[in-house]
Amino acid sequence: MIWPLIKGLGVTIRRFFSGPVTVQYPEERRSVSPRWRGIHYFEATEDGDTRCVACGLCVAICPPKAIRLVAVEREDGSRYPEIYELDAIRCIYCGLCEEVCPVDAIKLSRIYNVVGSSRSELKWDKKRLLERRLEKEAVG
Repeated sequence: MIWPLIKGLGVTIRRFFSGPVTVQYPEERRSVSPRWRGIHYFEATEDGDTRCVACGLCVAICPPKAIRLVAVEREDGSRYPEIYELDAIRCIYCGLCEEVCPVDAIKLSRIYNVVGSSRSELKWDKKRLLERRLEKEAVG
């Protein structure tokens, strides 16, 4: 009966003399795994437009239905997303949209701090997703 108490006390004493396990966020930040799935961004073409071809696979595979896409056909027959909205509140950051994209247009970065003062700020359109690519390049 006393042996579990001694074992527990041993763990407590070892932890007492070890280093701190907390970090002072946001001054200190822990390193993020290379496999971390953070916020979304769009890859761009040379002319600055999105690489998305509006195939709709990301919309079909998204479990919480966080992506809304309105596709338009150009005169040359190719398609592009006239409206592409991603709801960061509904998103579960599973990465299926990134895996299924045939042209690698949508990606998940390693940026993990998603902040907004209202719900509307966490609904990202095509323009905002292209801007996120630049933020991702700045952060690394």
